Amino acid sequence: MAKDHKDKKRKNEEEDVSVKKHKSEKKDKKEKKEKKDKKEKKDKKEKKDKKDKKDKEEKKDKEEKKDKKEKKDKKEKKEKKLDIAQVPQGKALSSAGYTQSESLTKLPESEIKDFLTSNEVSIEDPHSLNLRPLLSFDQIDLDSKVSSVINKFPKPTPIQSVSWPFLLSNKDVIGVAETGSGKTFAFGVPAINNILTLNKKGLKVLCISPTRELALQIYDNLVELTANTDINCVAIYGGVSKDDQVKKLRNANVAVATPGRLVDLLNDGSVDLSSIDYLVLDEADRMLEKGFEEDIKAIIGSTPDKSNRQTLMFTATWPKEVRDLASTFMNQPIKVSIGDRDELAANKRITQIVEVIEPYDKEKKLLQLLSKYQSGNHKNDKILIFALYKKEAGRIESLLHRNRYNVAAIHGDLSQQQRTQALNSFKKGESNLLLATDVAARGLDIPNVKVVINLTFPLTVEDYVHRIGRTGRAGQYGTAHTLFTEHEKHLSGGLMNILRGANQPVPEELLKFGGHTKKKTHSAYGAFYKDVDMTKTAKKIKFD
Repeated sequence: MAKDHKDKKRKNEEEDVSVKKHKSEKKDKKEKKEKKDKKEKKDKKEKKDKKDKKDKEEKKDKEEKKDKKEKKDKKEKKEKKLDIAQVPQGKALSSAGYTQSESLTKLPESEIKDFLTSNEVSIEDPHSLNLRPLLSFDQIDLDSKVSSVINKFPKPTPIQSVSWPFLLSNKDVIGVAETGSGKTFAFGVPAINNILTLNKKGLKVLCISPTRELALQIYDNLVELTANTDINCVAIYGGVSKDDQVKKLRNANVAVATPGRLVDLLNDGSVDLSSIDYLVLDEADRMLEKGFEEDIKAIIGSTPDKSNRQTLMFTATWPKEVRDLASTFMNQPIKVSIGDRDELAANKRITQIVEVIEPYDKEKKLLQLLSKYQSGNHKNDKILIFALYKKEAGRIESLLHRNRYNVAAIHGDLSQQQRTQALNSFKKGESNLLLATDVAARGLDIPNVKVVINLTFPLTVEDYVHRIGRTGRAGQYGTAHTLFTEHEKHLSGGLMNILRGANQPVPEELLKFGGHTKKKTHSAYGAFYKDVDMTKTAKKIKFD
């Protein structure tokens, strides 16, 4: 019995030793694992810190390089601007298709600098051609049939003076100048001159514009320019029969078109643009917006490659949003700006009056303004009234007829014939009031419009600048009277910037809305759109 008890005791002791040993081994393993984990964690942290440090250094280096590059670019740009007028005396500069006249070359440098300064001219010339602006018509050798038309003007406008030498040198040009500054002849004269002097045959010139009315206006100007020549021009726009346009296209040398109708003709196989060597986008900022972008790509894709054609873009405003897209269609363009056009600015010859009123007071206020601006000696003054939507335009047209005003109207509910008739009656003075939606805001040259009334503020500040630009054209003065309500308060900041930029008073009532500027939104993603570089590859992130 005692022996059994001893064996049992010994067995229990051995089991205790075994359990203790097992526990000790387990504890050692756990400590080793924790030690290993700690080491791995520490290594990972050190690795991460090193990587972060390296990334920071790389980022810093990139930023420094970028800053250096920007400073260098700014310096080069400044030097280029300074060098524009520095042409060697007594030696005519020559560039493909254009030779600078001796009389222009001999002009003192001070005269050229005075012209550039007084007209706020800036030229960005990647080709470093150093061509001087033309100060008079006798400094350029054009075909006599073209000269006979333009010589009725005293001298070239600033945009014509600066752009013609580059355009006649067969260079791509971006021309930015205020409304009513002679942009149509700026691109029209070199186009017609090239056809005449080089005896070109077939369809060579294509000008695209956003609205039918503007297309017809450009067409009329080019018909005037080609009146004494064998050059045939055709206008391509919607709202009228295609057949007549297709027939005229067969013998045309110059086509002026709206994008929608031209794309229709391309899809029908009724037009061939493979011979185009001179392409113009008028109101280019509008043409490159989302609404027209696909049509413009289709049209330009049907013309020769950009290395085999001359591409021009003319506009009154050149926002940053369209510049990247524009560069894909052009070959090292020369940018010519008259005035500070990188910042949105209004014509300083226009007196801008802004009244903040209640929305329901607009119609009563409009009748008061018409009585004010068409009284006494001013009873025959031309007034252009802008509404925002065609429904509003129709209502205001009825209101004015009830109050015995002879008003012509242009809006989307009218046929093309009615729109053309209304515009012509206003131009001829048969009607002194024209009521329009934004279809008449861009480019239309209506002589002697004394007052523009914005009954409803447009959707963007850019459209406001284009609207008021229907007055104060070709060196004249004008008045723009705008009715502003709380519904447009998100645009108050942009409007204040325009007023201050043109040295116009900002009303106290407008200041109460604060300096809001509407955020640029994406067509699909709205205000939540983040503008990112889609060419960069995604960064792979690993999670432990």
